[in-house]
Amino acid sequence: MRTVTGVLAEDAARVDDADDALAEFQWRLSMMFSRARMLWKESASRIHPDLQPAGYKLLAFVARTGTANAHQLAEAFEMDKSVVSRQVRALEDLGLVVSRPDEVDGRLRVLAATPAAHEALQSLRADHAARLRAILAGLSPDELAAASKVVRCLSDL
Repeated sequence: MRTVTGVLAEDAARVDDADDALAEFQWRLSMMFSRARMLWKESASRIHPDLQPAGYKLLAFVARTGTANAHQLAEAFEMDKSVVSRQVRALEDLGLVVSRPDEVDGRLRVLAATPAAHEALQSLRADHAARLRAILAGLSPDELAAASKVVRCLSDL
C-alpha cells in the first residue's frame, strides 16, 4: 500500500511548473469530489437502503445542527425547495427525522433527527474517522496544517 507521503513525492516529481501543478490540483479535486459522491451514496445506504444521498446530506446537517427547517436546508445545500420537501418527507417516512411546529413561527416546521438516526450517524462518523486517520497517518503535523489551510480556502469559494 502506498503511503500519503509517497504519493505526495510521486506527484511532486511529475509536476514541472505552476500550470502543471494547477492542472494536477484540479484533477485531484475532481477525483475527491467523485469519491465524496460515492461515499454519500454508501453512507446513505448504510443508514437505510431506501435513503437517497441527498437525503443523507440533509439528515447529517439536521443532526449536526440540532434542528433545521426546510428553508435552511434548501439554502445550505442550494437545492430547490421541492427537492428538499421530497427528501424531508422520505426522512420522516423512514423514521429518521421528526417534524414539529416552530416555537417562534408556528407556520414553519422544524426538523430534528431521531435517536435511531443519531445512532446510525455516530457509527458512520466513527468509521469515516478511522479511515481518514489511516489515510493521513503518514503526514506530519505541518503537512496536516497545510492541507487544512487548503481545504479552508476551498470552502470559502
